[in-house]
Amino acid sequence: MKGPLSGIAMIVRRSLRRHLLSTTVTVLAIGLATGLVMAVFAVSDQTEGAFTGGDLGFDAVVGARGSQLQLVLNSVFHLDTSPGNVPWALYEQLQSDPRVGLAIPYAVGDNYLGHRIVGTTPELFTAFSYRDGKTLAPGPGGRVFEPDLREAVIGSAVPQRTGLTLGATFQPTHGVVATGRERDEHEEDYLVVAVLEPTNSPADKVIWIPIDGMFHMSGHVLRGDGEEFHADEHEGEEIPDAVKQVSAIMLKLRGPQAGMALNQQYNLGGSDYTVAWPVAASLAQLFDKLGWVVSVLRLVAYLVVVVAAGTILASLYNTMNERRREFAILRALGARRRTVMVAIVLEAMAITALGCLAGLLVYGAIMAVAAHLVREQTGVVLDVFAWHPALAATPVGMLLLGGLAGLLPAAKAYATDVAAGLLPTS
Repeated sequence: MKGPLSGIAMIVRRSLRRHLLSTTVTVLAIGLATGLVMAVFAVSDQTEGAFTGGDLGFDAVVGARGSQLQLVLNSVFHLDTSPGNVPWALYEQLQSDPRVGLAIPYAVGDNYLGHRIVGTTPELFTAFSYRDGKTLAPGPGGRVFEPDLREAVIGSAVPQRTGLTLGATFQPTHGVVATGRERDEHEEDYLVVAVLEPTNSPADKVIWIPIDGMFHMSGHVLRGDGEEFHADEHEGEEIPDAVKQVSAIMLKLRGPQAGMALNQQYNLGGSDYTVAWPVAASLAQLFDKLGWVVSVLRLVAYLVVVVAAGTILASLYNTMNERRREFAILRALGARRRTVMVAIVLEAMAITALGCLAGLLVYGAIMAVAAHLVREQTGVVLDVFAWHPALAATPVGMLLLGGLAGLLPAAKAYATDVAAGLLPTS
């Protein structure tokens, strides 16, 4: 048994070396197809899981009447624009609601070099736990901002793009998107008093300031009571609660029954406000709407696999004519038709196996780039080394497909006529 197997292995090795260029091109094509298929499945599943299946910290978000999805994207993931403002009185009402364990106000509207600035209260850092008892903790030498001073706490990812560090100062820019225009800069200077420890969450890319500072920011207008109130014209004065507005109110609830009751009260009761509960359900709607995009990407990946299989077929089939004499000599030396046929199929599978190994490198590269882009845009972290069933299923499927692609060239080799192959003109 050892003889035939070693002979087949020798035939495969010699053929791979002899047709090194076509083999290399085919391996690269298979590697691209394999890596692309694995990456499409892993990235789509990990992204959806990170947005909808992870611990998002808050149980519910209350904001202006409108889209729950927009409210969640704006307040939890710091994407999109705010659907509107709600009065400060609603925050105070929810703060004292027995169904609510913790209520934290958010006020948005400014940025610094593309990083969103969020006005909030110190409770975000002292009372809020984003995951398993973990808090948004200031790093070494840092502290929580004073609510009545122009101070800022920045996420761990902010220094990388802005250069801000502990003790640095900056001027906020109007709007949640960077414009690069100096005239959009506010007059106020803010002092960085802490860089947060990494959380691997959207909080890493946010700049947090006291909510009172957001109210007093030059150019900001409060309309809580229906009239315009320019807080920057009342520097040093306490702002009346009646004119204050916030973009969203983040809630920790005392139980699921509380969420159902708030949903009934605000969403189904015809109020002027919207409650997004549960938060993950709103995000699931987003992925339901984008499901066709994932389907298209998977279809493209499958087509690339088909092309790769065709490449194997073409690569081997096109060499059959020049290898007719080789097969005839092998047959004349005693090799069986079945041995030659098996050698061709194994050659196809060997090329596929090398391609699958290259595919792991392609997969790693795609995952690394995708993880970087997702973290830059959303703060959500993808695990490049996380296991996914596609990492096993794809190579196995590719090997089977490679073997099938080798059947036609193998059949042609099987039908090789020994006498005709040994003729000088062949």
